[in-house]
Amino acid sequence: MSSSRRDFLAAATGVAAASLGNRLRAQSPAAFVRTRGKDLINPVGERLRLRGINLGNWFEPEGYMFLFEGGPQSPREIEAFFNELVGPAAAQEFWSRYRQQYITKADIDALARSGFNSVRIPLHYRSFLPGSRAGFETLDPIIAACRDARLWVILDLHCAPGGQTGTNIDDSWGYPWLYDSPQDQQLSCDVWKHIAQHYRDEPTVLGYDLLNEPIPHYPRLQQYNRDLEPVYRRIAAAIREVDGNHVLILGGAQWDSNFQVFGPPFDSNSMYTFHKYWVPPKQEAVQQYVDFRERYNVPIWLGESGENNDDWIAQFVHVLEVNEIGWCFWPYKKMEKSSCVRSVPKPQYWDEITRFASMPSGTGNAEKRIAARPSTDQSRAALESLLENIRFENCRANAGYLHALGLG
Repeated sequence: MSSSRRDFLAAATGVAAASLGNRLRAQSPAAFVRTRGKDLINPVGERLRLRGINLGNWFEPEGYMFLFEGGPQSPREIEAFFNELVGPAAAQEFWSRYRQQYITKADIDALARSGFNSVRIPLHYRSFLPGSRAGFETLDPIIAACRDARLWVILDLHCAPGGQTGTNIDDSWGYPWLYDSPQDQQLSCDVWKHIAQHYRDEPTVLGYDLLNEPIPHYPRLQQYNRDLEPVYRRIAAAIREVDGNHVLILGGAQWDSNFQVFGPPFDSNSMYTFHKYWVPPKQEAVQQYVDFRERYNVPIWLGESGENNDDWIAQFVHVLEVNEIGWCFWPYKKMEKSSCVRSVPKPQYWDEITRFASMPSGTGNAEKRIAARPSTDQSRAALESLLENIRFENCRANAGYLHALGLG
């Protein structure tokens, strides 16, 4: 980390010792990262290229990161499964401890030492409902740790009210109701306004990724492509009522891949994001986004990629760097597998847990599930073991993954 980077970010925040629970003093727009043409510009006027990692599976657990292949996948499905394993009261206590232990200052400091300069934090709207402070109680200490470690933060609404995808990743009800529901659109605006009011004076927060991977590629759902930019405009207007400081980040339709849904930029401090998985790591994978950047003179950013072998990642990073595209790979941490920065060891009794998770679910199958379930003692021990294994000091660093990213 260069001394100039430390100096300009320290000057930009000026509040390293302050608690985020207190309202920070008003900051000049010059204290924040801004867009200028095709670039992000840091608070001292230098071009900023993001090299980041996603802190997934924290606010929005995903089944595959727990090895639940064929089992519960969305946050609510996983929560229901854990309720079944140990009871609702014990499960609620588990999740409280999980959110405190999954991402900590030790994780953030290690990311900074490895050479990352940013993190993207996927959020679930339930934790940031207007009037609630619960989500901020978990998130604020990590924002403070990022400030101390000189990491920029992008906040991502991964799970929007009603669901923007209809799949497990947004914790929806099997359909993207957001586009048909004025109530869910209004709640999305209210959630973002609540978040923006809280962080509007925090320069460590670089920007707001308004909706993660909206509208899958499924043919029946592409009817909603025309509705995406109007929803973005509505959310952006709500944020701008309280926060003119932060960059607004807009992802394309079809899992953040289709930029044809966009007209000319409607916000002067905005950036466009795309996600790319499982494609040949060649120029063709990014050319349409480079063309969009040239056409509209706006920044573009790869908000997610990865879930591949180290050779593929290294090749794709090279393509991104040659094209001067900032990036944020996925994910920071997950169970067992090495396609991440740190691997969580498999907990005690986890094979029994995953075997049970793969059985047909629902109370209609109660008799068979009760006969096959792990003992309550085993389930409690498994979740307690998981809480220990997710701690930074108990996870395994994957040097090959970092090397593929050009870091480490």
